[in-house]
Amino acid sequence: MPDRPSSARAAARGVTVSLDVVLFTARGSELAVLLTPAAPSRTRGAGRDRWALPSDAPRADESLDDAAERIARDAFGSAPSMLEQSGAIGGGRRHNEGPRVTIAYFGLVPEGTASTKRGASWFAMSELPPLSQRQRESVDAAVAAMRARVDQQPIAFRLLPAAFTLSELQAIYELLLGRRLHKASFRRSLHASALVEATDEWRSEGRGRPAQLFRFAPPRRRRQRRGIRFDLLG
Repeated sequence: MPDRPSSARAAARGVTVSLDVVLFTARGSELAVLLTPAAPSRTRGAGRDRWALPSDAPRADESLDDAAERIARDAFGSAPSMLEQSGAIGGGRRHNEGPRVTIAYFGLVPEGTASTKRGASWFAMSELPPLSQRQRESVDAAVAAMRARVDQQPIAFRLLPAAFTLSELQAIYELLLGRRLHKASFRRSLHASALVEATDEWRSEGRGRPAQLFRFAPPRRRRQRRGIRFDLLG
């Protein structure tokens, strides 16, 4: 069979693995993604800016999780508050190379701590510059994985500072879900979930009464995970 020799050669060359890390933060009423200047080999067209997701191949002595954290630290300057794998993306083969696989990760950075390194910059989701097809797929996989976890894990708190108002928390949930939530229903569900506890601090918000600050209340049992029942929200 004529395709067997080429398949055997591809297997001998092995699979090329790379990692894309999609870091999110809140930016006004949108989520923003961290991009870095593209490598010179990717640049097309003189004078045109090109951007890419933080990406690299894992080193020989690294696990995939360790490699993803290194890539995130190198682009952002510190570890994100959350970093999880969001999927694997298959790619076409290049000449004289075996199959290519990209492992996508997503990470969360609290609002207000969005410092960057090496010329990296935050771009609102609605204003992302052109990316390669593979990296666009990595962004889509990251968004889908993040939203799938919203009602399973309290990931919204990973985008907030240690103390926050309930209005700020609701705004983050709306960003993650991509839809508006009814204020009274949200707070009833939040109270039922026992995910937050009040602090003794208050913050003035405009001309109205000062708003009390809250903090995340971690579950007492290590394996216990709590979320908000979004099907109860109006």
